[in-house]
Amino acid sequence: MELLVRINILDGRSVRLRRGDLNEAIPLDNDPIARAHSWILQGADKIHVVDLDAAAHGDYRNRALIDRLIAEAGVPVQVAGGVRSPAEAVRLIEAGAWRVVMGTAAIEDQNMVWELCRDHPGKIVISLDARVDEEIATRGWGTNSGRYLEEVLVEMSSAGAAAFLVAEAGRDALVEPPYLGILAVALRTVAEPVIAAGGVRNLDDLGKLMAMDVDGRSLAGVIVGREVTHGRFTIEEAKQYMLDAPPRSGDQPVLVPPVVSTQLREAAGAYQRLAEVLDRAAAHARVAAQHFLDGETPHGPAHGLAVAGHVSKARRLLDDLAEEHAGRSEVE
Repeated sequence: MELLVRINILDGRSVRLRRGDLNEAIPLDNDPIARAHSWILQGADKIHVVDLDAAAHGDYRNRALIDRLIAEAGVPVQVAGGVRSPAEAVRLIEAGAWRVVMGTAAIEDQNMVWELCRDHPGKIVISLDARVDEEIATRGWGTNSGRYLEEVLVEMSSAGAAAFLVAEAGRDALVEPPYLGILAVALRTVAEPVIAAGGVRNLDDLGKLMAMDVDGRSLAGVIVGREVTHGRFTIEEAKQYMLDAPPRSGDQPVLVPPVVSTQLREAAGAYQRLAEVLDRAAAHARVAAQHFLDGETPHGPAHGLAVAGHVSKARRLLDDLAEEHAGRSEVE
């Protein structure tokens, strides 16, 4: 399994994000190219660079910097972020990018992705962020696509995708363990390389990803970043851990996460929606509290009413879930 290191670039600097939120970006380094060189010296196999300005705002101010990084890295560089047109994908390929990553476009403009895969075999990678019920989230986790992991994998495999990056939408990589279920679905569904793109909390999580074996298939790689910059482990430690891991043999137990039924996926999705509603309620409550502390009393109650609205919606969702559980218990 290969170790890819993520470098997020925002306004020319490398940054760390929490849950993908640009408003909480933490500056790390004013020289992303030097950071890339440092990580390569520690043993990174490849670089996964994400242009956050292009992804979030369609602003391509970082592209010249990324072109330099591609030229100077000395290892393959995979580029993600804001690749929404054939022209931009081709420009990056011609600049020397090892592969170009497309996410939202794989859902919203499949004809374009099919044509790119056909014209540039081995160069187009599909990034899929799946919720716990396997619905694909797009536009930085902000939109529910109505499409599900397995069907999109099949479509993009047929299109000729070079590989798949699979991550868990909404997961905090420093707190929550990787959800092996969606990775297992990807390994079962497509023959192309599958790369775990959601990060890991620690080296134990890395070991679990390495141990995955689904119908004789294993993960092709893992992308790490925030956990490294947060000090959980170094690239050198991760690489050494991977090199020291004993090879799998037929006598070793095979880690295969259970297949989740449609009913359980729907239940997981309902609880995910409940969590999102409660998250929004909590966010408005924090803003309301700050307005009151700042003496801005006209704004505080407005956010308080928003809290009430979200809590009311959460109650309705809970009532629906309670009825569903009661009905299921009667059937059983």
